[in-house]
Amino acid sequence: MIAVEAPVSIEVDGLGYAVMMMTPVDLAAFATGFMLTERLADNAADVIDVDPFETADGWIVRIALADHCRGRIYDRVRHRTSDTSCGLCGIAGLEQLRRPAPVAPPPRTTSAALFAALGAVRDHQPLNASTGATHAAVACDAEGQIVAAYEDVGRHNALDKLVGGLAGTPIDGFILVTSRISFEMVDKALIAGASLLVGVSAPTTLAIDHAVAHGLTLIALARGDAMLVVNDPWKLFTAGSEGGT
Repeated sequence: MIAVEAPVSIEVDGLGYAVMMMTPVDLAAFATGFMLTERLADNAADVIDVDPFETADGWIVRIALADHCRGRIYDRVRHRTSDTSCGLCGIAGLEQLRRPAPVAPPPRTTSAALFAALGAVRDHQPLNASTGATHAAVACDAEGQIVAAYEDVGRHNALDKLVGGLAGTPIDGFILVTSRISFEMVDKALIAGASLLVGVSAPTTLAIDHAVAHGLTLIALARGDAMLVVNDPWKLFTAGSEGGT
């Protein structure tokens, strides 16, 4: 099988905001997560309606926001094309990268839970099993049980789907992504309310800086028997601690 990649046009309150190149499944979850991580909505209740439909040229997702959120789209809207690499939609200047993000709470898990999730994540990647071409973003409880999983050809899109799918539901354990960890992945995890982000690949400099600034525990290069502790403000994974490796 070949992974489906399609253009998905995001229209917010009648205005074109972005065109995402992505796997056109779980689009309602994606739309909600995207509105949250783009700071166009404050919570899931602000996303009044999501209407995805297919056209001859691709997909269109029409989103209606609550009245008090509508000024944001007028301030930031522009037409752009995103892809599966790094990028921030609706950002007109570098100073807007300093948009607020919540401070992460302390984690409630152990290294054993992380290894358990890593051992189980393939079972929650049916698209990748069929195509070998998709990323996954999964939410895990404190014991490492996977409670939600989403896939997409774009790692950012997979995480937005998870954020939207879980909107309003606390993440008791951590988020695991089957990709590298960039600034935007850290930012989306913070918006989701995660205390810990785990990635199977390496982090970038901006990702580390963003995690440190907001107290997000960050684990990279995670394997079945080893991991790189990048940021551990609560010393949970420091050698000799209760959850240490």
